[in-house]
Amino acid sequence: MRSSSIRLNANLGRGCRAWRASGVFACAVVMSVAPAFPQGQAERPLRLVVPLAPGGTNDTIARLVSDKLAERLQQTIVVDNRAGANGQIGSAIVARAAPNGNTLLMIGAGHATNPALMKSLPYDTVRDFAPIGTVAGGPYLMVIPPSVPAQNATQFVAWVKSKPGQVSYASAGAGSPTHLAGELFRVAAGNLDMQHVPYKGGGALIPDLLAGRVSAFFSSITTAQVHVNAGKLRPIAVTTTKRSPQVPETPTFVEAGYPDVVVNAWYGMLTTGGTPKARVERLGAALQQVLADPQMREQIQKQGLNAEPSTPEEFAKLIRTEMVKWAKVVKAAGIQPE
Repeated sequence: MRSSSIRLNANLGRGCRAWRASGVFACAVVMSVAPAFPQGQAERPLRLVVPLAPGGTNDTIARLVSDKLAERLQQTIVVDNRAGANGQIGSAIVARAAPNGNTLLMIGAGHATNPALMKSLPYDTVRDFAPIGTVAGGPYLMVIPPSVPAQNATQFVAWVKSKPGQVSYASAGAGSPTHLAGELFRVAAGNLDMQHVPYKGGGALIPDLLAGRVSAFFSSITTAQVHVNAGKLRPIAVTTTKRSPQVPETPTFVEAGYPDVVVNAWYGMLTTGGTPKARVERLGAALQQVLADPQMREQIQKQGLNAEPSTPEEFAKLIRTEMVKWAKVVKAAGIQPE
């Protein structure tokens, strides 16, 4: 079959050359029998690497966006989970890919904290990636069990100071964004004498938090909201500069008098460094169009986040700013890079 196809193409080519003396129109008619693909349809599928395990927010956002992005680009997008080493394994795959924009990476804020937490990385966080745009963002919600005698951040800080060394806060793992959010608050509140208890994921710590064995957690809104609605956890403050539409009655830390406690749990898309600018801009424009869709924005809100589209340049600036910010937090908290 393959050799017949080759002979057919060759014959078509010779036919065109033979008809040139009689006019271009005849040649065009002969060539019109070849298949004509819509833009992008004949191109290879795109690979969207998620550097974390299936089922988490990063994975959910990637799968929500990929379907609509594939429609915009008229290309298939295959989501590929490559978890491990706090996102390093999947990120390294994209860093080493061909710089053609066919391999994408869905990252979270941890991408910008890894340089401060790791002695070395298998890639350069800035040089080896080309930012396409941010996708979504939202606050962490500080929650405490009802056994803690505090109704707001000021009362919580006073309670911790009355019990030096006896209060602990939980995180989804050492070096995780929930850990760093807790450290940012601890330092901003006057270097509170509060112990960090790392768990293997947010779900694992909830039973201890509900039982009061740990006294605070900087949670995603979706993880905490069911327990807040049931009266089993008390919301204290959110970490963004504006109140969250998901928990509008809960103040921000800025309102509570802690202007430095600002953490946005953002997600964004990158491709391989060195990808041509025109290709990056095409991907970025398509992503912005996807995020402008009201149905997509509604789906993202259900994850406790808000659609936050940006240009490639704006996303590049955000990553650099976050790297500087969290390097300072890690140093102030005395966290030793691994």
